Amino acid sequence: MTARTRAPVVVGIDGSSGSMAALWWAARAAARHRAPLHLVSAVGSPGEPDHDQGTAALDDGTLRADAATLLSTARDLARDRAGAELDIVCTVADERPDTVLIGCSKDARMVVAGVRGVGAVGRGVLGSVCTSLARHAHCPVAVIPAPDSGVADLPPRPIVVGVDGSACGADAVQIAFEEASRRSVGIVAVTTWSELSPHGSRAAVHARARALQAQSLAEQAEWYPDVPVTQVVVEDRPARRILAEADRAQLVVVGSHGRGGFAGMTLGSVGQAVLHGTQVPVIVTRPRD
Repeated sequence: MTARTRAPVVVGIDGSSGSMAALWWAARAAARHRAPLHLVSAVGSPGEPDHDQGTAALDDGTLRADAATLLSTARDLARDRAGAELDIVCTVADERPDTVLIGCSKDARMVVAGVRGVGAVGRGVLGSVCTSLARHAHCPVAVIPAPDSGVADLPPRPIVVGVDGSACGADAVQIAFEEASRRSVGIVAVTTWSELSPHGSRAAVHARARALQAQSLAEQAEWYPDVPVTQVVVEDRPARRILAEADRAQLVVVGSHGRGGFAGMTLGSVGQAVLHGTQVPVIVTRPRD
């Protein structure tokens, strides 16, 4: 069994409805990948630097006891959801949640977090932890809305993936194919181009976009012949088209930054727009060290 197979799915637990949705999604993901599930409850304040917290706060037995009780309940719920054989590890940490989860991401298959709540327009409201993870984690980050659309018994829906030819985009394609194969669904591959492109006629730009997408999909399509692919190549803005396709999907996978990004860049405009604009779970790829 490879190290990647045994790398855990990590999920932050704080007792909120968002973290419970993340727990259910993460438990099913760990079961699909036959990976351990790591439940983390951080008792440090998300809004304060670690070095500003007093010794009394770090040593507060009540906070740690409450966190341990919360994790015990979460462990039982995860086993109910994904099976008693699921390998689960629980950790109570003294640091703030984003610090702990980013640290855990160095050795994780994926880090999962729930949105803070639902705004006035019915969209998930990203909290500081989700935002920090999407910008700084060392592994893919799954952001789960509350309630989690992946929990409901919906008809099988495809997985949408943004394809742009970048390194992070290649990671997104790989994840999308693997997730689709394990869920027995297809993928919708989205590549967009703009009429403002200075590199030729609209027909020529469209043809290049189709060629780029086909090249980006070829290797994974060969590895996963069981996954049907719907190819979408259109003149549009990438985030707008991905969000339109997401309305008919169960999961969206995007790169943390695209062809205009660079090593160490935090989170691109497309990733931000998709995270803030959809009601389905989103996986954001992250470059590993």
